[in-house]
Amino acid sequence: METGGRRPGKKQNRVSYPIATCPCPSLFTNVYPKSLKHKTYNLKPNFPMKVIKIGGGCLHGKETIAQILDLIAVHGKGQVIVVSALNGITNTLIQGMDQALADEENVPGIISHIKNKHMLVARHLISSENKREEFCRDLTKSLSRLERLYYGLNFTREITPRIRDIISSFGERFSAALLAFALECRQCKATYRLPHKIGMITDGKFGDASANLSLTALNFQKYLVPIITPDTVVFLPGFFGVSEGGDITTFGRGGSDYSAAVVAAALDAESLEIWKDVDGFLSADPRMVKGASLIPILSYEEAAELAYFGAAILHPRTIEPIRKKKIPITIKNTLNPDAQGSIITTESPRCRMAVKSVAYTTDIGILKVHASGVGARQGILGLVANRIAESGINIKSVVTSQTCISLLLATADLEPGLEALKSLDPRPYQRIEKVDNIALICIVGDGLLRCKGIAAKCFVAVAEQDVCIEMISFGPSKAALYFLVPQEDLETTVNAIHTTFFTETPQMGAETCDQ
Repeated sequence: METGGRRPGKKQNRVSYPIATCPCPSLFTNVYPKSLKHKTYNLKPNFPMKVIKIGGGCLHGKETIAQILDLIAVHGKGQVIVVSALNGITNTLIQGMDQALADEENVPGIISHIKNKHMLVARHLISSENKREEFCRDLTKSLSRLERLYYGLNFTREITPRIRDIISSFGERFSAALLAFALECRQCKATYRLPHKIGMITDGKFGDASANLSLTALNFQKYLVPIITPDTVVFLPGFFGVSEGGDITTFGRGGSDYSAAVVAAALDAESLEIWKDVDGFLSADPRMVKGASLIPILSYEEAAELAYFGAAILHPRTIEPIRKKKIPITIKNTLNPDAQGSIITTESPRCRMAVKSVAYTTDIGILKVHASGVGARQGILGLVANRIAESGINIKSVVTSQTCISLLLATADLEPGLEALKSLDPRPYQRIEKVDNIALICIVGDGLLRCKGIAAKCFVAVAEQDVCIEMISFGPSKAALYFLVPQEDLETTVNAIHTTFFTETPQMGAETCDQ
């Protein structure tokens, strides 16, 4: 049971939550435990355990979810499982904010749609009528709070970062509860805990929070470790945590991978498994390159660069929490559980020419800030970058010359970035040029900087296809080389590079890597 509560007219404070006494905490309440800076508990379970993350792409359709539950019943006992929302639910929650803002009459329809989707799955997966009714009561109670949030949003006429994070976090809460109830109907002991009840502490940044790993680990020692037993499956919602001030804060879209890595690091787990609907990292996108092959082992550096430059297998920040503890990550396919998968660890085997994969993204554009002597005039780069950052826009890369600063931004940030720079007064530039309809291509592999001729071979392959390269970056990362091409040349370029590095027969005296 919970202790403490809200007193009329007073601000709610953080309260201690005796989590081990509550087998299925309600999704409705929003309290969390104090951090435990001056106490010591067991650092980890006293048996080998791993953290498993199940993505939303796998939680799609009642038959597929049933298969996943069958896998959990066999492989999940004694493990902590971090889950995403059911496929499409987070989008529904986010779109619902705009619909509620436009007209409060839309709110009942949003709530009805979310409830129907979860109950459709529940009727198929939760065989016990009592447990199904219990889940329905829990879901209804939580949906009532969500409904009030939507109505409140319509009343205030504003979607604040705080309300956006609270509303978008509900999908993972529903999912964790649903899977826990369903698994118990398979004669498995299961429970779920919410991040704000077990003290997954963040830095409080809405929409792009980072975990406070030390405080989170201390909280987990008291509130999570005691319920991890060899015969129990513990579900945790991914995607969000709670600030020290008590605010729900999300880790950004796709952030459940990151939160799973935080859980693995905080619990000092043996490994982190990411369950996806693909076999693992490949040498290229198989939708574009027919001969793409599985990469069985990657280094942390290689995986981070591939994730950052477009490979949707892993959230780019997943590597951060576990690199220091050297916890391995395994990518497994829930639709093909016997497949080898990909393992991410401290080092990977050196391939023939260091290149492991060719990644790409089309979510990219350039703002070119033209000014006379911009490369030599003090403070202009800082002025431009600061104004972009003040607008909440992430700069992916910067390249400067004597007459131009090129800012690499996400496509959706191009126009806001342009408007932000136009607001500078006085203007430190002559004109700004917006470049879109381009694609970023990246070749990734440890040892690229030590392997002679890699860049030359790459650009020869591109030139032979009569493709013009817009911008090149080689050196900031020891494992990545990237450049830009017109979007219309993307498929041609990726296939040319993949053929060059993965299917051509090496010649005597060709490129070699220094050992």
